[in-house]
Amino acid sequence: MLQVVEADDVDGVVPDMTEVRSVTGSCLCSGVRYRLTGELRDVVNCFCQQCQKTSGHHVAATRVPNTGFELLADDTLSWYRSSDFAERGFCTNCGGNLFWRQVEGERISVMAGTIDHPTGLQTRENIFTEDKSDYHALPEVTTR
Repeated sequence: MLQVVEADDVDGVVPDMTEVRSVTGSCLCSGVRYRLTGELRDVVNCFCQQCQKTSGHHVAATRVPNTGFELLADDTLSWYRSSDFAERGFCTNCGGNLFWRQVEGERISVMAGTIDHPTGLQTRENIFTEDKSDYHALPEVTTR
């Protein structure tokens, strides 16, 4: 079972945030499109088993408060309850892995690769690195 770890809540570390007025993104087929408004957390790479299984590798995600998240199109959006406390949003048409959120949480994680360029983001850290695959060489960023 996965443990909830908020990357910006560990050891009293203040999160690196990048001010972004508004960015848009989508899945590959554009059946799901969204807008993010406000401050986005810099990208966290998650190597947990669930992220590996949903992405085929690892997940690189930013995060925004729910108040800064707006769906522009959701015809092909589906939510999968991946644990007792979280669910993942994906496109039922192209299979795009888009979102992760705690059930009844106040923030949503958005897969950084689905954001239209330029994102204005940078990678800040790796988490659950002990679960990474044996073929994976970690990039030169903070790990825990």
